[in-house]
Amino acid sequence: MLAIESNALSKVYRSGLLRRQEVTALTEFSIQVETGQIFSLLGPNGAGKTTFIKMLLSLAAPTSGSASVLGRRLPDVRVREKVGYLPENHRYPGYLTGEQVLSYFGALGGSHAGPLPGRISTLMELVGLSQWRTMKVKKYSKGMMQRLGLAQALINDPEIIFLDEPTDGVDPVGRKEIREILRDLKRRGKTIFLNSHLLSEVELVSDRVAVLDKGHLLKVGTVDEMTATGQAYVIGITGTLPEPVTVAARAFVIRLSQQGENVTAECRTTAELNRVIDLLRKHGVEITSVTRQRSTLEDSFISLITGEARP
Repeated sequence: MLAIESNALSKVYRSGLLRRQEVTALTEFSIQVETGQIFSLLGPNGAGKTTFIKMLLSLAAPTSGSASVLGRRLPDVRVREKVGYLPENHRYPGYLTGEQVLSYFGALGGSHAGPLPGRISTLMELVGLSQWRTMKVKKYSKGMMQRLGLAQALINDPEIIFLDEPTDGVDPVGRKEIREILRDLKRRGKTIFLNSHLLSEVELVSDRVAVLDKGHLLKVGTVDEMTATGQAYVIGITGTLPEPVTVAARAFVIRLSQQGENVTAECRTTAELNRVIDLLRKHGVEITSVTRQRSTLEDSFISLITGEARP
C-alpha cells in the first residue's frame, strides 16, 4: 500500500471582494510515496510545499485532483489519528514544561492516560531532553524547541510523520542525532515526509526526493538519480596518466583529464568507459577505483530551479 498518493492535485487561492484575485499554489501535482520511505519535498519559499502538506492533513481542500493517505481518499479527518506533524516555526505555551506539552498533545490525540507518562519519558529520552523535562519551554533554546517538536510529532506513535524543517536551529551534533532518529523510525516501518532547506541533511537520509517550484513538480527520483551527472566517471589510478593513453582516448571520449590520482573520463556510453579502462591496463596503469561522477543535491536543486537542467 502506498503511504501517500496524489493525482493531478491543484490548489488555487482566491481573494478580493468578489474573489476574483487568484494565486495558484499547486498545479496538477502527482507523486507516490511508498510505506517505510523517507521522502523529501524540496523547493524555494512559495513553491507550494506547505499547501501540499495542508491538503494531505485535510486542513485545506484541493481545487481539483485527488489525494489519499494510507489508502484513505482525502479529505478524511480520520487520517490524522495515524499522522504526526511538526510544522515550521511551531510555538508552545511558555508556561508549560516540556513533559506538560507532550501530555497536552497526547490527550488531544486521544492517547490513554495510563500509558501516556511512560511514552512521554521514552520520547524525552529519545530526543535528548530528559533532564529538561520539567523546565518551562519559555527557557528552551531554539534547538531544544525543535527536539520537543519532534517528540510531539511522535506522541501518538504515528504511521506517517510530516516534518517541516526539523533540524532548523539544531547544532551539528543534534542534527546527527535527529538523522539517527529518522533512520530508526524508518527501520520500524514508519513513513517520513520531510521538508527542509538543509539539502546536505536531506541527501544523507532520504530515499526519494521531489523538487517543486511555483506549484510545478520539476523532478522526482532517488538521491542517486537526482545527483547523477550523466556519463562522467572518476577512475582512481596510481601514478601519472601516460601520454599515449591521453592521445588515444581523444579519438572516442569527450574529455579525459587527471587531477591528483583521479582521472575524469567524460564518455557517451559505458562501452567508451571500458575502452578507457582497457587502455589504462594496456599501458600498465594500476586502477584503484571506478565511480560515476555525481554532483551534490544542492547543485542539482539549483540547476533545476534556475532552469538549467529541467526535464
